Amino acid sequence: MNKSFRIGTMVLLPLVTLFLGWQIGATYEQARLHDISEQLEILYGGGEVDGEILSNPEEEVDLSLLWGVWRLLIKHYIEPTNLQAQEMVFGAVTGLVNAIGDPYTVFMTPQENTEFHQSLEGTLEGIGAELTMRDNQVLVVAPLKGSPAASAGLLPEDVILTVDGVDVTEESLAQVVQRIRGPKGTTVKITVFRPESNEQKSFEIVRQSIHVPSVEWRVTETESGSVGVIEMNQFGDETVPEIAEALNELRSEDLAGLVLDIRFNGGGYLEGAVDIASMFLTDGKVVSVERRDGDPVNHYVSGRPTDPEIPMVVLINKGSASASEILAGALQDHHRAAIVGIQSFGKGTVQEVFELPGSASIRITTAKWLTPSGRDIGAEGIVPDITVDRTQEDLNAGRDPQMDTAIEWLFSGEDVGAE
Repeated sequence: MNKSFRIGTMVLLPLVTLFLGWQIGATYEQARLHDISEQLEILYGGGEVDGEILSNPEEEVDLSLLWGVWRLLIKHYIEPTNLQAQEMVFGAVTGLVNAIGDPYTVFMTPQENTEFHQSLEGTLEGIGAELTMRDNQVLVVAPLKGSPAASAGLLPEDVILTVDGVDVTEESLAQVVQRIRGPKGTTVKITVFRPESNEQKSFEIVRQSIHVPSVEWRVTETESGSVGVIEMNQFGDETVPEIAEALNELRSEDLAGLVLDIRFNGGGYLEGAVDIASMFLTDGKVVSVERRDGDPVNHYVSGRPTDPEIPMVVLINKGSASASEILAGALQDHHRAAIVGIQSFGKGTVQEVFELPGSASIRITTAKWLTPSGRDIGAEGIVPDITVDRTQEDLNAGRDPQMDTAIEWLFSGEDVGAE
């Protein structure tokens, strides 16, 4: 059976030649579509005319303007060979979806849809940065670990101003991505505005093949004892078993506690966040999904925790989004872990992907995430219990005050409390 997917991550244009894109969440049954006319009918399903909700847009919306413009182009446009019907349909659908004004609701062409699915495999070519559109600006969500973007010094919240000398401040996310993408080994020059320091910075980045490890772990020795560190770079296909493997190996060590590092983790599978939370929580909710109609749908832990007692700290930053925020929010609300770092990105809406004819798809915002205590992740993000920044100077010098604070907290004997 074909399937559609609920998305739990950033609004990222899924271009495998550029960056790891929209990671997928829970699976839903696919809407079965058969031809372009049915595709358009489905896409017109919802909206308002003069304040009234449309029940049947095909009957209630006059599309004569669209067809009139199409005929005028056919009759008068100077380069008739440029009037490619399929591309014009894609353009019309893209404009229809973009008119909603929700950057998370996106139409994907067949190529973009294919690259979207490939991105979850963890191997891609490009600069290795997750991008999004916010307040009509294209900005960096997070550079992927070990990527050319990270090595060059791109940071979360950097606003992209120019690409190869071209001003892109009035362009869409798709247009900016199109300029940045390119073959492995080629160079792209990107100028950004960095709000943190109120300055412009330019980077020359060589596009490369990028492998994104889902999970990495190690034991850090200190004068006070040993601490296990698990770095989660994404919530992908293999993340849950890799976390289980890491915990199994670390369990044999004499550890004072565990640091779960989800900094720069843009999210992924909803089930992954629930499954990983279930490893540390004995009972209770992990997240609630609130739709426009009906009661919220609650997702609970499995009731089979593997490590419910080990002291924990979770590290977050501006690059922590979606499934990362779900996991951090659940552990915080249940007082299971101390949250250290800076406020997370705040990606708190749910998207479902519906496959369309011709291998295209549409991604629609259908709900929002709420933490177990009812906090709106999209409105608030996750606010750490202990706020500690890690500046560019710290990065350049190899310092990690957030990790240092987390380890110090584990040996402090402080309690995060209980429900």
